Amino acid sequence: MSLNRIRLASTAGLAVVAIALTACTASAAPDDAGGDKVTIDKEHSVGAMDDFQAGTSFKATEPVTFDLMYRDMTAYPVKDDWSVFTHLDEDRNVTFTRTDIPAADLDQKKSLLIGSGEAGDIISVTYPGAETQFVSGGALLPVSDYFDYLPNFQQKVKDWDLQDEIDARTQEDGKIYLLPGLREKPDVQYSVIVREDLWKKAGITENPETWDDFADQLAQVKAANPELAYPMSDRWTDSDTLGSFLNVMAPNYGTAAGWGYSNTYYDEDAEKYVFTGTTDEYREVVTYAHDLIADGLLDPEVTQSDDQAAEKFTAGKSAAISGNTQSLEEYRKKLADAGMKGELRLIDIPGGPAGSNLPGGRLGPGIMIGADAADKPYFKAMLQFIDWLYYSDEGIEFAQWGIEGETFTRDGDTRVLNDDLGWGPVNPDSEKKLNADYGYSNGVFLMANGSSAELTQSLMTPEIADWTAAQLEAKTVLPIAPPAQLSEMELEQTSLQDTSLKDAVKSATAAFITGQRSLDDWDAYVSEIEALGSDQLIDTINNALAKSK
Repeated sequence: MSLNRIRLASTAGLAVVAIALTACTASAAPDDAGGDKVTIDKEHSVGAMDDFQAGTSFKATEPVTFDLMYRDMTAYPVKDDWSVFTHLDEDRNVTFTRTDIPAADLDQKKSLLIGSGEAGDIISVTYPGAETQFVSGGALLPVSDYFDYLPNFQQKVKDWDLQDEIDARTQEDGKIYLLPGLREKPDVQYSVIVREDLWKKAGITENPETWDDFADQLAQVKAANPELAYPMSDRWTDSDTLGSFLNVMAPNYGTAAGWGYSNTYYDEDAEKYVFTGTTDEYREVVTYAHDLIADGLLDPEVTQSDDQAAEKFTAGKSAAISGNTQSLEEYRKKLADAGMKGELRLIDIPGGPAGSNLPGGRLGPGIMIGADAADKPYFKAMLQFIDWLYYSDEGIEFAQWGIEGETFTRDGDTRVLNDDLGWGPVNPDSEKKLNADYGYSNGVFLMANGSSAELTQSLMTPEIADWTAAQLEAKTVLPIAPPAQLSEMELEQTSLQDTSLKDAVKSATAAFITGQRSLDDWDAYVSEIEALGSDQLIDTINNALAKSK
């Protein structure tokens, strides 16, 4: 069956009118495309290289210090003496004045700092679409005015055929305000991890072809292993009901759900957006999860913490749990530490009524630049550094692997992580970690988790590399939705509406799935959503889409 609907990230990802930001430190002239072609003068080129181009190894001609809004992860809290900072200082003449923000608070504090004009130069870990809410305030740099100073970025966009996706980030003023992470291949990491030994005990040796097949397998595993409390007890549920599980399912049902839910979804056949949470496709996903719980196949505790879900899995109380390419080794270690024996496998992503698909889009979280950065004497050098670190082959290898001879060696063309150093599934028992102890493989410095297919796969085990390749080969990558560029007034009108509708949909979704609300109430639920303004929201989006076209 062909898929006819595509998700739009959210109304926060729709373009708004922005104030044209022409830095007082640069001269601007119209280019052939009707935008601004900017030249950075000598006064704002302190530390910049004269001969910087794609493939050039960047080093500032004198020491420079940039402001950095840093996302601080609890799993690898920032350390001033990390190798990544030492080598950026010693080898690249770059240091930072950091504003460290815990990851859980990043979005809120980012908004406060940008709104108060205190964002600084480099604003890290921003997902495509999140920039839109800040554009009209004039606090962000229109980075598209400076693409000529980003030769590695331009080269990757050309070589990886990403121009259409970049163009989709254009705001209504014709400019782009986010430098996204770029991926050569689609990102595929998440599925379900199963206790293969218990699957085999139930006589199952094959991957489920569809989600209905997966439900049948859960029932067989339950019958063959009566000691299980539930054949599946899920993680990543406490903040978003079955967030990962529904997100993985949704593309093969022709909708968006879980982590990937947004109120707007593009219907290719009708060439317009529909309200996601009231479609038949969304109801199918909700009904599927509801039936798993009703049939005793899925633990109804859908607000449990990750630790609670992992404990059930590693204690043998469940046989399946949402996971990804990194958590597979995590669970193996937990099983071993608990004295449990068991074989684990990340299943191929099952298909569904809409086919066997992967979400479209190869842009990952990236960076915004504060508008005031254009007034800094080191502005040109900063653009060169950003282009080198995030988009050059040398820069992304450094950000992921670190320094040859210190964190890794080479065996021919193959990089080999030091034996005493671990990351994800590589050397999982090592006490020292590439991110926690050295600062590499860190989303602040490595957008899109590696960018190139070769680098992304370079820190995978053969098992995970084979799994990833199999998903990419077997599945259809969905096209991206066309942008609907909202004006500032339209964005203001829809932003609160969008939030209240999303909250209502997610609350009802949880109630339907757990049985707290009967699926017989679906029509009443749809009426409730319409009363909150879903039709008006979609009309606004589609009117903006028509203007964009």
